[in-house]
Amino acid sequence: MERLDHLEHLDRQLVDELAQVARETVRDELREQTRKQRRTAMLYAASGAVALYAGAALALAVGLALALGLPDWAAALITAVILGAVAYALRGAARPSASRPAAGQEAAAVPDRAADGAAPVATPPSGLGTPYPPMPPVAPETPGTPEPGTAPRQDDIDPEQPHHRA
Repeated sequence: MERLDHLEHLDRQLVDELAQVARETVRDELREQTRKQRRTAMLYAASGAVALYAGAALALAVGLALALGLPDWAAALITAVILGAVAYALRGAARPSASRPAAGQEAAAVPDRAADGAAPVATPPSGLGTPYPPMPPVAPETPGTPEPGTAPRQDDIDPEQPHHRA
């Protein structure tokens, strides 16, 4: 019995050592990944700052070029309008494609019908796609069912089938 207690103590030590090695390995791996991501983030931030200064220099150059033939206030106003138009275009490009109609979707502008005349495809408010598959425009034919609009014959009625009323 004493020998089994000693082995149990060794098992606990082994489990503790393995857990410590696993923690250290994961910690080292996360440090390395964080270091790489931090460097990438700093490079993106520096790139953004330089692009901001480049844009300011471009706006200044446009304003000075316009100021050669126009009053200073008019050149500044035209430059501001150009920058506003560029900002608006960039904002429109950054929006998700679900919120604006794309080319070829003008025919589907009527919300009651899709472009091919089929039933509309419902999308959830999140815009993440359809919550269920679309319904086919015509019900599939099953053998033994009467044509739509005709009354079933007496021989076609199965008394064992459940009855559903629409």
